[in-house]
Amino acid sequence: MIILHHLENSRSQRVLWLLEELGLPYELRPYKRDPKTMFAPPELRQVHALGKSPVISDGDIVVAESGAIVEYLLDAHGQGRLRPAAGTPEWRQFTYWLHFAEGSAMPILLVKLVFDKVRSAPVPFFVKPVLKAVAAQVHKSFVEPNLTRQFAFMDAELKQRKWFAGSEFSAADIQMSFPLEAAAQRAGLDERYPALVAWLKRIHARPAYRRALKAGGPYDFAD
Repeated sequence: MIILHHLENSRSQRVLWLLEELGLPYELRPYKRDPKTMFAPPELRQVHALGKSPVISDGDIVVAESGAIVEYLLDAHGQGRLRPAAGTPEWRQFTYWLHFAEGSAMPILLVKLVFDKVRSAPVPFFVKPVLKAVAAQVHKSFVEPNLTRQFAFMDAELKQRKWFAGSEFSAADIQMSFPLEAAAQRAGLDERYPALVAWLKRIHARPAYRRALKAGGPYDFAD
């Protein structure tokens, strides 16, 4: 039995959605964030040394990291589903976007999150103007240009095809869901990028996505 160690409001939601898309039996073990720090609870360290989510257990096998979990589930249980045939142009697109999600899309969103927190951090009054000025400069010179460039790139790609890997929905779309949902909530992804907005609407309408939302509990990034 596959066990998903599921942290609320986290990347773990993607894995839950993948399990629902594949129709695999699983057990959901939910974990709540610390209400003050928003960190994962220490109980997760009993599953994996870093104490982060998502993590799955499949018998004696423990797999962490979203991309690694996606690949493991497709290899072990996918039976050829949700991944294009190896060597095809669609497979190359699939591989690219599977890694783009965490390798390119998420880092800039995390930088934005950090400097947004810097702006609002409780500090002595004489330090606050300096911190706010630094955060504003980082946003203007680094965060905003990179977000704009990425959004425009992804939007142009989805104007050429319905899904990230081609004409068929794949696990690459599942992997890309978290950064794009987070961007729509917190980083200015809006109607200026119509192909991305339409893609978000398509994934949110999928029955397996809705089932995963119902099963997983709080997830603030959905529409």
